Amino acid sequence: CSRKRAFQIAKTFLPILEWLPNYRAKEWLISDIISGLSTGLVATLQGLAYALLVAVPVGYGLYSAFFPILTYFFLGTSRHISVGPFPVVSLMVGSVVLSMAPDENFLIESINATGTNDTGTLIDTESRDAQRVLIASTLTFLVGILQVIFGVLQIGFIVRYLADPLVGGFTTAAAFQVLVSQLKIVLNVSTKNYNGVLSIIYTLIETFEKIGTTNIADLIAGLLTIFVCMVVKELNDRFKHKIPIPIPIEVIVTIVATGISYAADLEKKYNAGIVKSIPRGFLPPEPPNVSLFSQMIAASFSIAIVAYAIAVSVGKVYATKYDYAIDGNQEFIAFGFSNIFSGAFSCFVATTALSRTAVQESTGGKTQVAGIISAGIVLISIVALGKLLEPLQKSVLAAVVIANLKGMFMQVFDVPRLWRQNKVDAMIWVFTCIASIILGLDLGLLAGLLFGLLTVVLRVQFPSWGGFGNIPGTDIYKKVKDYKNVIEPEGVKILKFSSPIFYANIDGLKSSLKSTVGFDAVKVYNKRLKALRKIQKLIKKGKLKATKNGIISEPGINNEAFETDEEPEDNQDPQVPTKEVEIQVDWNSELPVKVNIPKVPIHSLILDFGAVTFLDIVAVRSIKTIIKEFERIDVRVYFASYQDNLISQLERSAFFDDTVRKDMFFLTVHDAVLYIKNQMTYSDNQDPIFEKISLMQESKEPIEFTETSRPDDELDVQEE
Repeated sequence: CSRKRAFQIAKTFLPILEWLPNYRAKEWLISDIISGLSTGLVATLQGLAYALLVAVPVGYGLYSAFFPILTYFFLGTSRHISVGPFPVVSLMVGSVVLSMAPDENFLIESINATGTNDTGTLIDTESRDAQRVLIASTLTFLVGILQVIFGVLQIGFIVRYLADPLVGGFTTAAAFQVLVSQLKIVLNVSTKNYNGVLSIIYTLIETFEKIGTTNIADLIAGLLTIFVCMVVKELNDRFKHKIPIPIPIEVIVTIVATGISYAADLEKKYNAGIVKSIPRGFLPPEPPNVSLFSQMIAASFSIAIVAYAIAVSVGKVYATKYDYAIDGNQEFIAFGFSNIFSGAFSCFVATTALSRTAVQESTGGKTQVAGIISAGIVLISIVALGKLLEPLQKSVLAAVVIANLKGMFMQVFDVPRLWRQNKVDAMIWVFTCIASIILGLDLGLLAGLLFGLLTVVLRVQFPSWGGFGNIPGTDIYKKVKDYKNVIEPEGVKILKFSSPIFYANIDGLKSSLKSTVGFDAVKVYNKRLKALRKIQKLIKKGKLKATKNGIISEPGINNEAFETDEEPEDNQDPQVPTKEVEIQVDWNSELPVKVNIPKVPIHSLILDFGAVTFLDIVAVRSIKTIIKEFERIDVRVYFASYQDNLISQLERSAFFDDTVRKDMFFLTVHDAVLYIKNQMTYSDNQDPIFEKISLMQESKEPIEFTETSRPDDELDVQEE
């Protein structure tokens, strides 16, 4: 292919070739540098803090804040997101790490001062941490592979199944899980590492059981950090239009806390928990432990989806704000390769953090050049500044994590608004949140997803169907029960379907149809047949006479003749000449005998298919049956507002025949109503509610339908 074509293909896989040649250095470079410096400081502190969630030494958080940016810079399509750790994803990774490498697997024997063996009282932390780092990096590598596969297969649409209420409930539950996991670090309380169903409950119970062992120095440092960070963050939000750069409070608090801890020697004097050791420089790359893949494949799938969903959601916010587009499938590939690359350097899964991205954007970041500069700040911390942070209390890092959860906890206030707007969405939010808290994040997300899909099925299976009427003076039709002034056309019922019609909701359609028209077409037809058989029997017995204009009573018939179905032979007149005549029965008038036949007050039925996007074969057959059921009681059925592809679909399904014709379909409901009115105006018979039968009888002058027996001698047609 040509060089130009090759360059276009290259730009598809390397988006940097699209935006870097157009980079406005004079306008953007200073802003990107300032943004990168600010974001880099925040990323350094968040990397250290989020490593606690993964249950690995805090120094590995710096690696996770550095390596993913290098790959995303070339492959990503978002200009503003800050790539690196995020508490929700870090906690999900930590759950896998703790389940596969619990403390109990690394207990070693110890010998006390008296020489007595005391087995199981010490943990081989060096071996435990090494194994946990291996598990986290292997999981990161596997997540990256899955994300690349998803991107290559072009299934970025999968994130659409994570509805906003589901994500809101899930992230709120994750924030609660993060809070509980960091609470024991703020208190410096030693507890078991629980994982799985009800793990959060067990952790809370044990934490409060041991609350008497709280380290006061760590508690005070943690509470002060939370308070100061939240107050300053609130001020940043409130005065963001007046403050050119948000105050990097996490950095300030960390520097102050490190200085206090070092000067006061809090570890020795008050037994405070500190970072102790941060590796200087980089570790050599290590391949993943492929043998662990089978144990973490399920968790890696959910982590890959959640990490991608968070990144794309945040990226779309800023893409919309600055009027550019991001490619969902390319984002899958970008984060996939970022995680594969960083997994080889002992990192844990990367996505983006809302607070860190907000800092990068609010400080003037224009492109991922700001991201590279922030990675440079993290690099300086890894190479030169790590040692300076070793006296830092872990409770301060945990407090930084907790302070950054405010935004996720504030999502709770979305529930009342959702309840007012859409109760089903509110239920999805609450169910996902509770399930994720009780079952754990992996199972909770799956449960929330299944519940969300179930609500979709139920909403399609039980849609909102109802009768419609006309707003006088317009061609607009609205639901009768929702509007006061709508008028139903005389003799016409209009029923609108608000969903696709298929096997799961066809019974609901039939029930709604019966409710709208006020009768059951099948029962009406069957009862009419029974009534006709009864009338015909009376005519044959001579108790009634039929002509082509109606039915008359036979003079001289006594009441006793109705008391039995057996007619005496002398009541029959063999001399009466007979001939076949055609008569009409008005089923809405009084009949010669008492019969229980529902009235049919309509002559036409319009089915509004404006919202029907598809019909399955069960629906096609059922609707065809419905048409014929109404046609045989002289109710004409019409269709309106159908989708363009509906006719061809019905043709393929053998829907049309002599009874069901294409001229029953109209572009709008109003067109169908006008057609019906025109037909009724020029019809010879203004009342179509008739049924014709042929009988053998003597011709006489007709009179009104009357009874010929006492009230006690009534015939009643009962439902079968």
